[in-house]
Amino acid sequence: MKSPVETELLAALTHLDETVKSMPTANPKPSLLPIFSHLDELTKQLPRHADPQLLHYLHKKSYEKARLFLQDRDAENQVGNCRHV
Repeated sequence: MKSPVETELLAALTHLDETVKSMPTANPKPSLLPIFSHLDELTKQLPRHADPQLLHYLHKKSYEKARLFLQDRDAENQVGNCRHV
């Protein structure tokens, strides 16, 4: 079961994904900075005992990986340059 912060993080990550996908046809282009700021604030609210994999993704700004993790789809994530999934 997800914590309230994790639920809010998933909503913000989904919003980011949808916004990025809409950018090729959006006019005017949306600013991603407010979304990134919101994600940073939510990341700070996670408890210290939050899943280390989720924290890794968020601190490395691997937002798609974090979204898949929170959707229980972590198996779809590819190994990154840091050798973490």
